[in-house]
Amino acid sequence: MGNSKSGALSKDLLEDLKLNTMYSEEQLCTWYQTFLKECPSGRISRQQFETIYASFFPDADPKAYACHVFRSFDSDSDGTLDFKEYIVALHLTSSGKTIQKLEWAFNLYDVDRNGSVTKNEIHEIVESIFNMISKEDQKNLPEDENTPEKRTDKIWDFFGKKENDKITEGEFIQGVMANKNILRLIQFDEPQKVQDRLKEKKH
Repeated sequence: MGNSKSGALSKDLLEDLKLNTMYSEEQLCTWYQTFLKECPSGRISRQQFETIYASFFPDADPKAYACHVFRSFDSDSDGTLDFKEYIVALHLTSSGKTIQKLEWAFNLYDVDRNGSVTKNEIHEIVESIFNMISKEDQKNLPEDENTPEKRTDKIWDFFGKKENDKITEGEFIQGVMANKNILRLIQFDEPQKVQDRLKEKKH
């Protein structure tokens, strides 16, 4: 991003973000200033991202989940998020269309980025989600999904897959669209709250 260190958003990037998100020019410019205050280099490192997450979840261990969320948004795999990646992340997790959200969810679960999801990958993400849920809240979960293993089995069963099968992106999106229960099982609502807090954060 050639303009990442200047105080103003480039016109091209501004137009691109206005076209691809629901945010206004005023919102984008305000967030850009806040972004540069938080990250003068114009980029957020994974460590910074994890630190931001950790500050919102003092009673949980969000590191693993934050790491997966960061990976899913780091579109060029360079280990940092620039302003565009950050805003796209903000848009997808708060106001994106269902299909876009599900494409992002698939990327979240596709840990090795090979275009399909295995049961082990689902377990890895579900386990990181459980680390975000307080022990108290875990006690209130239904009996058949109150451990990462049970929830993984439940998701896998919904897709009707055998133990060593894989789920493609198309199957993933279709399956979730057809069954609201899977949507509830694969997602974690707290990132929405994190995004709200980040939007409000001022220095």
